[in-house]
Amino acid sequence: MKKYLIISFLFLTTFSVWAQVEKSSDLYKTIMLKDSLLFNVGFNTCDIDQFESLLSEKFEFFHDKDSISHKNDFIYNLRNGLCKSPTNYKSRRELVTESTEIYPLYKKNVLYGAIQTGNHKFHETISNQKETFVGTAKFTHVWLLENGVWKLNKSLSYDHQGTNSLSYQSSMFGSDTEIENWLKENKVPTLGLGIIKDGKLQQIKVFGELKKDVVAPYNTIFNVASLTKPITAIVTLKLVSLGKWNLDEPIYNYWTDPDVAKDPNSKLITTRHILSHQTGFTNWRGNNEDGKLHFEFPVGTKYQYSGEGFEYLREALEAKFQKSLNELATELIFTPLQMNDTNYFWTEKTDSLRFAIGYNKEGLAYEIERNTTANAADNLLTTLEDYGKFLTSVMKGEGLSEKVFDDMIKHQIQTKEGKYFGLGFGIYELANNQYALAHSGADKGCQTIVFILPKTKEGIIIFTNVDDGYKVYEKLLKHYLGENGNTIFEIETK
Repeated sequence: MKKYLIISFLFLTTFSVWAQVEKSSDLYKTIMLKDSLLFNVGFNTCDIDQFESLLSEKFEFFHDKDSISHKNDFIYNLRNGLCKSPTNYKSRRELVTESTEIYPLYKKNVLYGAIQTGNHKFHETISNQKETFVGTAKFTHVWLLENGVWKLNKSLSYDHQGTNSLSYQSSMFGSDTEIENWLKENKVPTLGLGIIKDGKLQQIKVFGELKKDVVAPYNTIFNVASLTKPITAIVTLKLVSLGKWNLDEPIYNYWTDPDVAKDPNSKLITTRHILSHQTGFTNWRGNNEDGKLHFEFPVGTKYQYSGEGFEYLREALEAKFQKSLNELATELIFTPLQMNDTNYFWTEKTDSLRFAIGYNKEGLAYEIERNTTANAADNLLTTLEDYGKFLTSVMKGEGLSEKVFDDMIKHQIQTKEGKYFGLGFGIYELANNQYALAHSGADKGCQTIVFILPKTKEGIIIFTNVDDGYKVYEKLLKHYLGENGNTIFEIETK
């Protein structure tokens, strides 16, 4: 018995000696300095070199929502994700100092490392707005001495708790995990969700994976299909506001498609007809048996959605201004709004590693089509943040004269009960004299939709990368837009 008491005493003594170190100790001060260099100097300011210098070559990161990543992947995602456009989106980590505990690691009485545990808070800033507190998490860091230099060998981040702010809102399901599970149940690989409140983009969140075990970053690049059309429309309306283009001037003054040159309707078509889909054209000429463009009814007599009309407009704009549509959009929209990840087509700067590949209903990926020329109606490449900047600008009427804005939201033609088309956007009539501007996009492996309510200064952006991604719309609309969302859905399902 005496022998066992001695062993027990030695066992307990060993643990008491190597317990948590005092805050006044050299080890505590050293690890806290490394923590500060890692986050305050590295992470918070996107000083990637500083951050990387503190990581072991064997670094592993364990996240309770985003799985496991190693050093190269972690640094790549940090550099090209969170820190891609630091002036527009910033995340700041704040250590809860009083929660920090540090435990030494010894081998044969020689210090070889330390375990650091604690809590930290995260804050974010979007588009230079006021910084918002978005949530907390617990962490455990394993620091090791490598050739006498302290390196972070392992990092565990867990027990993430979001706030009730829009920036981290998951109240629809209770947690991000529930959203991820909901997407898996509906076989939606990637969901991009943007929320506009008080006229500002207040939430950017991308759920799911780009491909197996590759988490979709917040700045995932989506092909948004026909959400290209509102960009083309606003380029045109800004030119009208500048007095450089006329909504009601015949397009034939600048361009006539050879297929319809002999048809008298070609002398009647105007920009107003094109932006409100009253051209008489089918959606795409390829749908016609002869593959040629035709007027299927007199210009201006009824509504028929047409991508051909927007391409007709592109030809005219490029002919007059001797610039490509992408150049005009860059000058008038992309550069002023700092939409750095937006283009009509693929360029050498397009980050294919952030691109959301399209999938069919069975979960099979489509081959990526890298278009190299602009289509005024289709194939725009963009991110949630970029398109959110565009929509909030439209909501405020930036760059549009009062008359042009009024024309844009005017009921140019009715498309169904409670729904109209203005110039570039569909218009839903809502209760209390409110209205929503909207547009959707649909291609192989792409379903997208946006709504903005200029009077209430709210809106929603939904991007998906699967043929039937539209099946998530109803739940998201009703949750984020409330009664207005219900009304929109009722109009669409009549």
